[in-house]
Amino acid sequence: MMRFLELAKKRYSCRSFKEKEVEKERIEKIIEAGLVAPTAKNAQPLKIWVVNGEAIKKFKEASEIRFETPIYFVVGAKEEEAFVRASDGKNFAEVDASIVATHMMLEIEELDLATVWVGSFNVPNLKKAFPEMEGYELIAVFPVGYASEEARPSPRHSEYKAIDEFVEYLK
Repeated sequence: MMRFLELAKKRYSCRSFKEKEVEKERIEKIIEAGLVAPTAKNAQPLKIWVVNGEAIKKFKEASEIRFETPIYFVVGAKEEEAFVRASDGKNFAEVDASIVATHMMLEIEELDLATVWVGSFNVPNLKKAFPEMEGYELIAVFPVGYASEEARPSPRHSEYKAIDEFVEYLK
């Protein structure tokens, strides 16, 4: 069984996919990973949209995302449903959606599938093409499929800050 750090290190942003359908059971497990992810006060102030079939063509045109995968997941946050921290008014919708998206991304890897967290896409066009997304802040898009034989991590994949730059112990 793969341990968490092994899984986290193995995962990379895949940008090249095989032309192979993703099985329904795997799609359901990805959704379940998002569903069970922790959110502030368990409010789950978000929505996951599964884009497949005929909707993919419209999705790709609207989003300007060009990955060739059989399925996409979109994660959106709804601020008015989220926990708000009393001391400073911090709204946790985006944090919660990011936690859910991260769980999904790691489950995708666990299932021997591949993805890339896409943050650059045309939000206004997507909301126009898919009115169901109106009222949500769109956080992430995941094109999901099987990695092609040519798929490789980027050269910067294993570059990390030095621990003393990244962590500070307060005593």
